[in-house]
This record gives sequence, C-alpha cells and structure tokens, in this order.
Amino acid sequence: MTSSLVTRERLAVSLLFLLNGFIMGSWATRIPLFAEKLGLQESILGVMILVFGIGSIVMMPVAGSRIARFGSRRVSVVSTILYLPTLLLAVLAPNIPLAAVALFLFGGLTGAMDVAMNANAVETEKAMGRSIMSSCHAFWSLGGLFGAGLGGWLITAAGPLGHVLAVTVIAAILFLIAWPMILADAPHPGEETPAGRLPLTPLPWLIGLVALFSMVPEGAVLDWGALYLGRERGADVVFSGYGYAAFSLTMAIMRFAGDLVRDRFGAVATLRGCGAAAMAGLLIIGFADNNILCLFGFALAGIGISNLVPIAFSAAGNLPGLAPGVGLSVVTTMGYSGILVAPSLIGFIAQHTSLGLVFRGLPLLLLVVLLLSGLARHADRAEDKRAASFKPEPHAPA
Repeated sequence: MTSSLVTRERLAVSLLFLLNGFIMGSWATRIPLFAEKLGLQESILGVMILVFGIGSIVMMPVAGSRIARFGSRRVSVVSTILYLPTLLLAVLAPNIPLAAVALFLFGGLTGAMDVAMNANAVETEKAMGRSIMSSCHAFWSLGGLFGAGLGGWLITAAGPLGHVLAVTVIAAILFLIAWPMILADAPHPGEETPAGRLPLTPLPWLIGLVALFSMVPEGAVLDWGALYLGRERGADVVFSGYGYAAFSLTMAIMRFAGDLVRDRFGAVATLRGCGAAAMAGLLIIGFADNNILCLFGFALAGIGISNLVPIAFSAAGNLPGLAPGVGLSVVTTMGYSGILVAPSLIGFIAQHTSLGLVFRGLPLLLLVVLLLSGLARHADRAEDKRAASFKPEPHAPA
C-alpha cells in the first residue's frame, strides 16, 4: 500500500533539496565577482574550486558514518544549520588563504548536507511506500534556477553584500519551515559497508564512467557558465546568471518528467536521447555566435543531462549478482568526483585556451556515455523490483 502523494515528510525533504540548490545556484552567479574581488585568473580559480570539491569528498563519508549512528534527521538538521552561513563566509573572505578555508567549509558542508538529505529521502520513500527521489533532485534543480535567476538581479539591486545576505535569509526561512516536518528515522549503529571490498566485476566501474562523464559537464556549467558568458562573451552580470538559470529550469522540468519518459521509452533509449541532446546543447554553447543562441544551448544541455545520472544510479543499484549498496558506492563516488573535482581542471585548460573550447570539447565525454548506453538496461523495471522486494519474508534469498 502506498501513502498519499504529498506528506509533511516529503515536503520537508523537498525543501532541503530546494534550499541546497538555491544556495548553489546563487554561488554560480557569484563566481565571476568572487574571482574579480580576489584577482583570480582561471587557473587559480580552478584551484579554489578544487578546494571546494575536496571539502565535499572529505565530509561525505563523515556524514555517512554520523547518519548510521544518529539517523538522517539529526545529521540533516546539524549540517544544514552549519551550511547556511558558508556562502556568506566565502563572499566576505578578504584574501586567498581565508577564501580557500571558507570554500573548504562551504564544499564540505554542501557534501554533508547532500548525503544527509538524500539519506532522509530514502527513508521517506520507505515510509511512504513510493519513489520520490527523482522529484527531490528536481527540487534541487529548481532551487538552482531560483538562485541563479534571482542572483544577477539581486546583485544589481541590492549590491554584492545585499545579495548574499538575502540568499542566506531566504535559505534560513526555508529550513525553519522544513525543520519540524523532517522525518525522524531510527539510527543504524551496526550498519557496515558490504565486506569492505571493491567489486571485481567491471559493470559498476563502467556505469561509474557513465555517471562521471555525465556529471563533468554539469559541474562545468555550474562553475564556469557565468564566467564564460561574462568574460568571453561580454554579457552583463544579470545575463551571465541566466545561463545556469536556463540550464536548471530545463533540468528541473525533465527530472519531474523523468520517470514517465523512462517508463514510456525504456532506460537505454532515454539515456541515448538525453545524451544526444546534451551533446548538441554543449556544442551550441561553444559555437554560438550570439548570446541568445548560447542561452538556448544551456537550456538544451539541461534537458539532456537531466536524466543521465538518475539512470546510471538506478542501473548501479540493480546489477545482477551484486548487492545494491556495492554498485551504488562505486558509481556515486565516481559521479560526484566529476561534479566536485573535475571542473577545477577546466580552469587550467581555459587558462591556456578558452572556455569556449572547453564547452566544444565536453561532448567527447558524452560520446563515451553513448557508447556505454547499453548498460542502462539494468535500470529498467527498477520500480517493479523494488515493489517486489516488499513481498518476500525478511530472510528470503536475494
């Protein structure tokens, strides 16, 4: 039996995703001002973004262990409270060393909150008896849209400091609304990773490549889209934020529709269609001769990239002969390293070439995704398998 479509707990975890995406979208519009304030060239900015990614990778497993001990609700609450002022700290940092510390904390608490809210979404799914993860990630994209879309306007209207204060206050209000409704799940202090060994079968690693090469372009748009429009294409600060806003809007729409599209066409066809759309969008961004067409490229890239990673994660959790946690641990780690760390390498490339060349080159990664798209067949009928898992007795063979 499934519960009602909307519950207090589902609303709460959706607000957490919205909050996190809103701050990240706001950060996307701040990056050009952040670089200008500290006098950062592309290569040094790339190092700073790498520091952000390292912070996330360090804190993600820490958050995971705390969730096992205290439950996802408590870790979600604590990590969100600590996360709220981190964008403000990064913006106010007066020099490069302090900015690096602030970005490490910003990235670390972004990662911790990400793990906690995803874990709470899983527990909410179990409590509701229905899948909600895709829509949660859609709310993250929607938050990115609001953050990026309002960012340029707020910076112009209220100034750089007024913008970040407004973002912090709005995010705090969202959290205060969500806090009382967050699902209180039980801790699992005895929970351990399966066997503590890496799988020897190549399947999870190949699907991990799909996740990795899908998330690198997403990270490139987040970290470099506004800078590309501003520095290389001469857009003003308001229009520069529209690139990521367009990307987030179409990504959010397609993530809300993702389950229906996949049920209609199958995971393999959906992955191939999305991959082709993402490649076309990135090529338009790199080759467009005017900013309006470039904006269309960002929107098309959002459509394409939207469902690549959800399909990869679903396939990883349904690999034959492999426990779901083992496959997912490989694929999520490889995938998130793409969005958190790989974009920093773009700074070094752009320093010696251009960001336009980078966007023209990113489709090569998605070509690999298309070549491996047949592996998406493992994602088909994941919902049927999950529903069936409720029927056997607890000790039924896997």
